[in-house]
Amino acid sequence: MRSLATCYSEHAIKISDSYCSSGPSNQAYLSLYQTPSIPNAVSCLYKVKLLSQKSLLITLTWCNKLLSQGLSINISDSISSPSKINDNFHHLQRSKGSKTFHSCNSKIEVFWDISAAYYDTGPEPISGFYVVVLVDSELCLLLGDRDEETPSLQALKTKSPQSKSSVVSRSEHFSGNSIYSTKAQFCDSGIAHDILIKCSGEEDGLKNPVLSVCIDNKMIFQVKRLKWNFRGNQIIFLDGLLVDVMWDLHDWFFKETSGYAVFMFRTRSGLDSRLWLEEKNLGQKGQDRAEFSLLICACKNPE
Repeated sequence: MRSLATCYSEHAIKISDSYCSSGPSNQAYLSLYQTPSIPNAVSCLYKVKLLSQKSLLITLTWCNKLLSQGLSINISDSISSPSKINDNFHHLQRSKGSKTFHSCNSKIEVFWDISAAYYDTGPEPISGFYVVVLVDSELCLLLGDRDEETPSLQALKTKSPQSKSSVVSRSEHFSGNSIYSTKAQFCDSGIAHDILIKCSGEEDGLKNPVLSVCIDNKMIFQVKRLKWNFRGNQIIFLDGLLVDVMWDLHDWFFKETSGYAVFMFRTRSGLDSRLWLEEKNLGQKGQDRAEFSLLICACKNPE
């Protein structure tokens, strides 16, 4: 009997096949005069498993502020506890410093330095920074490339026990035009893929809008008659994984001022035969599965 993953992969769009095809590339639908929107907020959710086997979720949010870049952190013990977000949300106001607080019955210590960070596009730095998170003196998260320049952080890495962490999800918020570009790594053994989404018309402008999804400079699929197909999904096969690509553009089309478009890329385990899992299952069964989701939320009007 064949596995569910085998059955689904037969009907999925295989990215490796697209590499070898003669289909259109990015250049076919992205001209020199079209610049992708720049995200104004990026959130990354990390799952941490402590040596005590306790699991925590750490969310780092990078956002654009009026005169500088902003960073905030949230600690939770469940993916389905939105009521606790405000209590556990902490804005790291300065560009460099440390902060200690208690959350989820644990002592949290955060050390960060983004004073000399380098940014490409968007609010998330790509080099020249560090962010370190300790939970009950256990090193849980270490991001950036400047920790080696700080002796105190080197001492923490040497003396503190280190827990295991992984990226569970990434969400990006855009406003402006309808071209969205980002990168995503869907598994630890995979590479970071370039993802480009374009939601616009062909010859008729927005009269007959088309959704185009491109990965690594190759067109993967298009959705035409988008005002009728404003919600849908497509399965792709990438890095040996089934990835559901879902879109919802109802509000983007039918709300005049505050319409949002939502796109999601979500890896599916071989045993998962449904697109959506119940929220409680995401917080329980999903903790032991290697899953990743990329969420893109786009506002059609600048905020």
